[in-house]
Amino acid sequence: MNVFCRKNLLFSLIVGTSLISMGVAYGQETHSEPIDKLLSNALVAVDTVWVLIAAFLVFFMQAGFGMVEAGLIRAKNTCNILMKNWLDYCVASIMFFLIGYGLMFGQGNGLIGWGGFAMQDASNPSSVPLWAFWLFQAAFCGAAATIVAGGMAERMKFPAYLAYTAVVSSVVYPIIGHWIWGGGWLSKLGFFDFAGSTVVHSTGGWIALVGTMMLGPRIGKFIKVNGNCRVAAIPGHNIPLATLGVFLLWFGWFGFNPGSTLGVSTEAQRNTAALVAANTNLAAAAGIITAMIAVWLLYGKSDLSITMNGALAGLVAITAPCAVVSPTASILIGGVAGLIVVFGVKLLDLLRIDDPVGAVPVHGMNGLWGTLAVGLWGQKELGLARDGLFISGQFTQLAVQALGCLTASLFAICSMAVVFWLIQMIIGLRVSREEELRGLDIEEHGMEAYAGFQIFITQ
Repeated sequence: MNVFCRKNLLFSLIVGTSLISMGVAYGQETHSEPIDKLLSNALVAVDTVWVLIAAFLVFFMQAGFGMVEAGLIRAKNTCNILMKNWLDYCVASIMFFLIGYGLMFGQGNGLIGWGGFAMQDASNPSSVPLWAFWLFQAAFCGAAATIVAGGMAERMKFPAYLAYTAVVSSVVYPIIGHWIWGGGWLSKLGFFDFAGSTVVHSTGGWIALVGTMMLGPRIGKFIKVNGNCRVAAIPGHNIPLATLGVFLLWFGWFGFNPGSTLGVSTEAQRNTAALVAANTNLAAAAGIITAMIAVWLLYGKSDLSITMNGALAGLVAITAPCAVVSPTASILIGGVAGLIVVFGVKLLDLLRIDDPVGAVPVHGMNGLWGTLAVGLWGQKELGLARDGLFISGQFTQLAVQALGCLTASLFAICSMAVVFWLIQMIIGLRVSREEELRGLDIEEHGMEAYAGFQIFITQ
């Protein structure tokens, strides 16, 4: 029976192929033009599905961010951080629809796009339908916005966070995106950021740094003992939840990076997507291994929370160069990223900057490192404007990458410092001491994440 079925299937394929080659399909004559159009439509359909699936994966990263951030903070603030993860994506989607997309991809000049607001007569730089491209980009915008939640966790007012999200998703992120992805001045210089180490991650990371510095540390994070300031660990309440979040983010990154090819219908796109996926995985694995070794040597224990941040560090770092470096280079890039996140956390403690989930070392510092890595290991034969330093011995691409990192970071820091200052003046940034000690879940949302199990502490 199985042999008979296989023979029938083979016969059907032969007959179908013959009919098409003879110009007969569904009882109508076809010519080269209709066949070419049919093939073209099929390729666009494949690319559209590819981009949509990638957008869905990037959207699902919101769950990863939520689980990581919730797990690494105290139980009394769990509902608050999850509420912020929900709302920053929703606000970012609306603001990117109304304003952000027009500033990022509208026809303007080298500094800013203009046109297509509320998606009216919006330009489409991709080969897929406009709404597929918009959804993919909106998911990226939401990811940039949500990075800040972890750095400012456990003491920021919820209305202040909503105000921040509206501004960053409608103005700050889109302008930086225009410079690099929207045909702006950095892209014309040959600056390369394939999937957003700078556009998404550094932007979010440096904004988190500004915000957490303006907020100040959580109560009890830095305490004085015999005249000396000591760092007090404030452990997260649910490490399994954080672990799940890291796995979700790693999974979502396979939409974040390979999806940035915006198609797989050509051989070049397929080859790039495959290379990007492999490099993404290798960098994450290298990051988690080097972070584990570093924290083990420093503290005598292989701390799980910092080790997991090593994976995220590797993923952030490889996001810019993933399409133009070799797999060997991606391992080196991820390995260095794992070290950066460990020593970055230590540096923040020395500077008395309280970043509850490591948003600044993971996204800010490693977004910077990954973008610079393009200028070290990037290859012209893989699509870069020019070979990197370790390939050609020339500093040109590295200099362009450094210029892009500097200007994008300064713009994000300075613009959001003004925004946070205005929010502080109008509605305030930080909750009261009493609200912080009691927990933001009760004070701002009137509920508990674990009803009946909550333990109130004076910390």
